[in-house]
Amino acid sequence: MNLQILEQKQAEFQKVIDYLKSELSTLRTGRANAALVEYLNVEYYGAQTPLIQIAQITVPEPRVIAIQPYDKNALKDIEKAVQQSNIGITPVNDGNFIRLNIPAMTEERRKELVKVVGQMTEKARVSVRNVREEIWKEIQKLETEGKITEDDKISAKEELQEVIDKFNEEIKKLADAKEKEVMTI
Repeated sequence: MNLQILEQKQAEFQKVIDYLKSELSTLRTGRANAALVEYLNVEYYGAQTPLIQIAQITVPEPRVIAIQPYDKNALKDIEKAVQQSNIGITPVNDGNFIRLNIPAMTEERRKELVKVVGQMTEKARVSVRNVREEIWKEIQKLETEGKITEDDKISAKEELQEVIDKFNEEIKKLADAKEKEVMTI
């Protein structure tokens, strides 16, 4: 019975990890990464459209992102969306492509980004704790209803803690990797 609850909630833990990965991928680290701009919303024929749907995004050099719209009429709209975003990069429009030259980051900016990584990681840990609390409440409810014994409850708590430890370790690995990437010049 206990395993069923854990298995049902496993997907929620994985969602936390996936969300953290996507959040971390949007941080600018001094290296070009298409994820930095893929989901920028562009005003395209009156509708807010993610950039990835209207353009090909490539990384031809380590510090350059090239954006080639499928429709050249969208160049100005894409340029405007990049300027209005908070990524801090000025787009260069050459008539066919928009190039984003990623500047080298200062030590101060790197330290700020490490703090942001820490905040994102803490949010993920809080989400994991919230899911853990939901599971624990369900386990306690099962015991009070007489569906499981106290021994089952204790073993379920131990299993739950093992799962929590596994996901917290994964969160830590993701954060450490991103911090290392941010601090690498």
